[in-house]
Amino acid sequence: MGLVQTNDQQLFIGVDGGGSKCRATIYTADGTVLGTGVAGRANPLHGLAQTFESIEASAHQALLDAGMKATDSHLLVAGLGLAGVNVPRLYQDVVNWQHPFAAMYVTTDLHTACIGAHRGADGAVIITGTGSCGYAHVGDASLSIGGHGFALGDKGSGAWLGLKAAEHVLLALDGFATPTALTEMLLSHLGVKDALGIVEHLAGKSSSCYAQLARNVLDCANAGDQVAIAIVQEGADYISEMARKLFMLNPVRFSMIGGLAEPLQAWLGSDVVAKISETLAPPELGAMYYAQQQFNSATV
Repeated sequence: MGLVQTNDQQLFIGVDGGGSKCRATIYTADGTVLGTGVAGRANPLHGLAQTFESIEASAHQALLDAGMKATDSHLLVAGLGLAGVNVPRLYQDVVNWQHPFAAMYVTTDLHTACIGAHRGADGAVIITGTGSCGYAHVGDASLSIGGHGFALGDKGSGAWLGLKAAEHVLLALDGFATPTALTEMLLSHLGVKDALGIVEHLAGKSSSCYAQLARNVLDCANAGDQVAIAIVQEGADYISEMARKLFMLNPVRFSMIGGLAEPLQAWLGSDVVAKISETLAPPELGAMYYAQQQFNSATV
């Protein structure tokens, strides 16, 4: 593509990197989608090499989807919204990356999710997927909650639900906790017969591995299993409290994003559910908006 690199004709790529996957979308300056690609997880907390590999792989897929060459990354101005870069050291590691793009601007996945959810306007957002975190930006004020990563935080997330279920099942198998349908669910899911089989499959595994159990935990809760209900309700109560803290900034809009955003709604406080607005655009567009703003400021 023989592009004249002016601000109006500059191509952008918005990247949303989290604990389970990395999604990249190429946009024109007016926000038209040209191509999209998806690759593995991109959370620097779980490894920089994996993060960079996933960003490049998703970018290559997006380039091919846009009818460009996989080697055309140098034509793109990149906006990266990544989990984990709220940790200053990891942010610096990513910024120092010898990236393949024309320029690269980095912020948290929370920030770009919020920009996208409200199409650049002020608002609040909670991400409930593999991890969990909340962010609000209103005027000159902003508030970030959670996002401490697995297994130190991320309460109410997919990984947290899976971890709590596995913990209870192991105690139940040893005769120390209430019997639960979660036991048969977990044994069946992993294809094992006992506690040691569970340990062999889960010990030391990543957040995304535990998050794969979340839907099963929700299914057990919705089927009336009391242990599963207690786990899901505890997680949902935390998410509700997170939302209420964000509401203290009086955001005009509030959205929930992530694989558990919809299935958790039935467990959230009614006051929180009443405030949920649809997500106007995906986090990748938020990352593109962020990159465009930074790029245009730098080239004025």
